[in-house]
Amino acid sequence: MWINSGLFISNVRLGGKERNCPPALIKYTTGLRMKTRLGCLSNKSDSYPDFTEFLPPAQDRATRCRKLSKDEVVLWADSFDVLLSNKCGLAAFRAFLKTEFSDENIEFWMACEEYKKIKTPAKLMTKINKIYNEFIDVKAPREVNIDFRTREVMRQSLAEPTPSSLNEVQARVHSLMEKDSYPRFLHSKIYQDLLNMQYTHCHRNSV
Repeated sequence: MWINSGLFISNVRLGGKERNCPPALIKYTTGLRMKTRLGCLSNKSDSYPDFTEFLPPAQDRATRCRKLSKDEVVLWADSFDVLLSNKCGLAAFRAFLKTEFSDENIEFWMACEEYKKIKTPAKLMTKINKIYNEFIDVKAPREVNIDFRTREVMRQSLAEPTPSSLNEVQARVHSLMEKDSYPRFLHSKIYQDLLNMQYTHCHRNSV
């Protein structure tokens, strides 16, 4: 594991898998894992979840880390969709929502993105029922905040699901996050700390 101060992505090993993580955030994640185990998570604004768990494994193992420039982080404030389209931005947003104990909305949005990629009717049926039971049903363990009409529209689509069956409810949840969670994220300590980190060069290690 190569760690240097500055704003770049470094591969770290977590749970037996290599993950990408801004090294400066590692000091936050270690402390939070200890606090969580002890049941002492009391101040959400000063707590950082494990940022690395939300990033995909490194695809290029010849590059041990990649640069995350300040300009890239600044762009996350341009629009909510810009943030969601950036893997590191999405990971940071998920980490922020986890500190607020409201990550069900982004997890639902991501499940919808995966759902739209499915081609076979049988897999569509399986996936939409799983999403409904996890996020939409009134007894769902991670119920998202949607109105009765939107909930009914999705419930009726369970009989004959199509790749676009979740579009309306996904758009509703997207709008809620854009108006509520996204502005708070831009003012959060986790985002402000990323903005304030100094830009440094990324080192490469051989495999």
